[in-house]
Amino acid sequence: MRASRLVVLGIPLACAAPLVAGCTSSAADQKPAPVPKTSAATTPTDTATTVYNRMTQAQRIGQLFMVAGTVTGPGSSTTTAITTYHVGNLILTGRTTTGAAPVRAIAGRMDALTTSAATAGVPLFVATDQEGGNVQVLQGPGFSQMPTALAQGALADSTLTADARTWGLQLRRAGLDVNLAPVMDTVPAATASSNAPIGHYDREYGHTASVVADKGSAFLGGMRSADLATTAKHFPGLGHVTANTDTASGVKDTVTTGTSADVSAFKAAITAGARLVMISSAIYTKIDAARPAVFSPTVIDNVLRGDLHYTGVVISDDLGNAKQVQAWSPGTRAVDFVAAGGDVVLTVNAALVPTMVAAVTARASADATFRSQVAAAVMRVLTAKAAEGLLATRLVADGVLGSRTTTALQRWLGVAATGKLDAATIKALQSRIGTTADGDWGPASMAALQSYLGASHDGAHTWNNRTVQLLQRYLVTQM
Repeated sequence: MRASRLVVLGIPLACAAPLVAGCTSSAADQKPAPVPKTSAATTPTDTATTVYNRMTQAQRIGQLFMVAGTVTGPGSSTTTAITTYHVGNLILTGRTTTGAAPVRAIAGRMDALTTSAATAGVPLFVATDQEGGNVQVLQGPGFSQMPTALAQGALADSTLTADARTWGLQLRRAGLDVNLAPVMDTVPAATASSNAPIGHYDREYGHTASVVADKGSAFLGGMRSADLATTAKHFPGLGHVTANTDTASGVKDTVTTGTSADVSAFKAAITAGARLVMISSAIYTKIDAARPAVFSPTVIDNVLRGDLHYTGVVISDDLGNAKQVQAWSPGTRAVDFVAAGGDVVLTVNAALVPTMVAAVTARASADATFRSQVAAAVMRVLTAKAAEGLLATRLVADGVLGSRTTTALQRWLGVAATGKLDAATIKALQSRIGTTADGDWGPASMAALQSYLGASHDGAHTWNNRTVQLLQRYLVTQM
């Protein structure tokens, strides 16, 4: 669990009075946040159960969806999905080269939508595709240029793990919780050039299952050490197809079985700590020839959960715009995935959320078996969030630089948590945001902090309500 997620659980400390005129530890700064606190004796399942029990059914079902929002600024369909349809997870899509600061602003703004009415105060899992090479959504200042997975696979394990830790820290500090990586698909060398979804873009770590297992796990370990949840994809593997499920229909794998060596690479990722596993939408004729894997109980429940003993979150590949699933109505896609044992319906088409949510809601109301599957899926999502620390008491974004906010800041910076904004904290913050670490907090430091948070400069000479609130919203994404 992220230690920093627990920063606001203790007794309020003294207010940093010299920094805000008339500052006292406000009622909002002290009051319990909407999500119940955890303790050392409380397990993620216990915490998830407490949260589950106070949610409405609509809010529970919302946790089973991940909606897309463009990384340059999520639109109204995305925000409506969260505020009106209670969607509990976000994937940032597209490409940006403007760096980390605007992403921080988006992450904080979107998390602020997770009110008691919207998600029962449960934060979003904020995800993106940050594999490297051709698939790196976040680029620019604050993000390293990542090599392709195939190039990563040529690195020593220790080097790859260290590099992945660096890349993971960059994502965490940009406000993300989940990387939809690593790709654990094994593409044979002889057919790599004709493998449209993976080999064509060098997204594989190698050409044998053993190499993919080794290098993918090394990448995963580095990301995990940076406090980032990871996703092994695309189970049970896209290494033997020729067409891309995003752009073609009728995509089939006629090679892979439930016991193929390719599947062992995913087992390695699970053992290494993958929090999520993404299911392919290809059809695997030797496992379940009747339907895509994403709709197959045989693939999800029998092979992944049964044979591989996976107990974590199962997320779909795109069920919004992918050509492979267009023969099914949007509502049927969502229902069939959950009925097959899936947990999080990913749709890059935010406009489909109302239809998908309505279909799952209707089926759950009418079918007791499906209702039980929904309940189990929601608990797996909430348990994963609890294990990642997202269900700890949240910092209140009230714009007051009180002791709880200062403590949260200190925990994020890795300095002594005194609840007072002392010189050591100021210097650490200045260093983190890229300005002169002289301990003198003035206009230059304020401008640097506002830039770091992706906010416009307002000419403030010292702390003001606006900047503190932006900082609080950002710190919530870091806890």
